[in-house]
Amino acid sequence: MLVTDTHTAHTDIDTLIRVLDAAETLPAAVLLRARSYELLRLPPDARVVDVGCGTGRAVAELAEHAAHAIGVDLDPTMLAAARGRFPDIDVRAADATALPLGDGQAHGYRADKVYHVLTDPPAALAEARRVLVPGGRIALLGQDWDTMVIDSDQPDVTRRVVHARADTVPHPRIARAYRALLLDAGFHDVDLEVHTAVLTGASMLPIVAGHADAARQAGAVTGDEADAWVREQTRRARDDRLLFAIPMFLATGTR
Repeated sequence: MLVTDTHTAHTDIDTLIRVLDAAETLPAAVLLRARSYELLRLPPDARVVDVGCGTGRAVAELAEHAAHAIGVDLDPTMLAAARGRFPDIDVRAADATALPLGDGQAHGYRADKVYHVLTDPPAALAEARRVLVPGGRIALLGQDWDTMVIDSDQPDVTRRVVHARADTVPHPRIARAYRALLLDAGFHDVDLEVHTAVLTGASMLPIVAGHADAARQAGAVTGDEADAWVREQTRRARDDRLLFAIPMFLATGTR
């Protein structure tokens, strides 16, 4: 997944998965996932855990880099989708603060666009340290919800839409704090990269409409403003003028 959140309630799982597929198969998204795998520096006999695995794409890809890749998620619908799509992968229902691994059993830990919805991110990092071997690597990947860039002829409405949508997320700015969180949790060799996801296709319109609806429900924009803004974005998508850019933070460290 690139900019959506599979851990919130949704009414149309098929639509959600289609949006995830569109986002995750973009060349830039593929390269960013590959970069996160590379930075884990997994040894040949590695066991790696992907926290918040969603539909399992990263678990399947990690299985090509490790002896044993495990995906965990709390959403039973997503776990079912993962098992249906990738029958050979190991995915389990588990919380980020209670992983199904013993102490020091993992060589790598990865969490992709998950920490912004966790109740207790520091507790999740403590759990990551528990399951990692000494010298094991962690990679946290996520978007900054408060600095999304959307091109529009209505900048004031856009600003209100972006910030109102960010305010619906428990930790909308946590990605910019990844480096500090890893240091505070006792990780060393901590590094941070910032990549930019650039989305221009009409497949992103459900995300755009979802942002407008969240802003409407929060009272940040009126119904008329939301409708006009979505019409503009729909027209931009039709004319190949839609632009949605999101800073993606990739932080890594060593146990």
